[in-house]
Amino acid sequence: MRATDLLAQIETIGREPTTNGYRRFSWTAADAELRRWFASQAASRALSLEVDRNGNLWAYRGEPAPGEVVAVGSHLDSVRDGGQFDGPLGIASAFAALDLMKARGVNPQRPLAVVGFVEEEGARFGVACLGSRMAAGLIESEKAAELSDGEGVTWAEAMVGAGLDADSIGSDQPRLEQLHCFVELHIEQGRALDPAGAAVGVGTEIWPHGRWRFVFEGEANHAGTTAMDDRHDPMPVLAETILQVTQDARRIGARATFGRLLVEPNGINSIPSLVTGWLDARAPNQDLLDEVARSLHSQPGITVTVQSSSPAVHFDPALRGRVKDLLPSLPQIPTAAGHDAGIFAGAGIPTTMLFVRNRSGISHSPKEHADPADIEAGVEALARVITHLAGT
Repeated sequence: MRATDLLAQIETIGREPTTNGYRRFSWTAADAELRRWFASQAASRALSLEVDRNGNLWAYRGEPAPGEVVAVGSHLDSVRDGGQFDGPLGIASAFAALDLMKARGVNPQRPLAVVGFVEEEGARFGVACLGSRMAAGLIESEKAAELSDGEGVTWAEAMVGAGLDADSIGSDQPRLEQLHCFVELHIEQGRALDPAGAAVGVGTEIWPHGRWRFVFEGEANHAGTTAMDDRHDPMPVLAETILQVTQDARRIGARATFGRLLVEPNGINSIPSLVTGWLDARAPNQDLLDEVARSLHSQPGITVTVQSSSPAVHFDPALRGRVKDLLPSLPQIPTAAGHDAGIFAGAGIPTTMLFVRNRSGISHSPKEHADPADIEAGVEALARVITHLAGT
């Protein structure tokens, strides 16, 4: 079956009619429906389905053995009002690539696995790539279990509510030791492929990435009666901080985004008493990312807490070389977006990525787009890579 047909099967799941974007959050009704779809795709291909201790989905072709499994996949969840392709494209393409290999009579010698990771976006529980992080032992199980959403529901509670056991979450080293390699296909997040005239590209690295929580303390007061000189208003400090950090990021070629703010008491006619915000920053190297962080810390009157820090990831050179020899015409591109592939690469698993052209250049939005012909080109490239890595 074609990847476009598979995507059409889940096109309406989690779509918000008012925005036309997707709200596919972990352990919700939309997530449950997507997981059932994944299970049905596995069953229709006679793949054995396993749900690991962290809720990630694994559909195996063949019997897993240490160091032998060629795994391919992505995630099913989305950001708030995200697009159709970010995550599910990689899973649909993985199933479609297996179909293409079967139609061509390919008989892989190594076992294969299609993987669907949970909470890659961190949209509900705040930690990106949580499913792969837990599997790789990069976050303490107690800390992961206590992560909570905006309504105070913890990861453990949500997982139990979805019918799974939350007592065993954590490092899944025996399963990871089965992996020969991991391949993730993803829609391009940016616009590097279209100017190059390429439908598909090969990932070289992931930029270092950090997230910071900052708190500006002020004093609540009346908006009309308090003289400007008598105010302790955190909003102007926030505005100055945003401008300074944004200017620094522009100057050094980094990315800095203030995407979420909470204001207390959040009244039109009240001076805020407290402003809490979150900065997402990425840069071509760690030194430049540290420079962005320093500009945040240098602002007076704020408290800054590091929420996450991910170093640069360089995909396995030997594996990249094999893919480059196999697909020599594909451009090699870095990405500033985080991925489960980056977590596995950081855990020492040989990993590579393929990117499918996004002509809009827009991601984390309903405007994200991949042409059907480009999607099929991605499936073709993925099938060739899997065939090569799995042996025939």
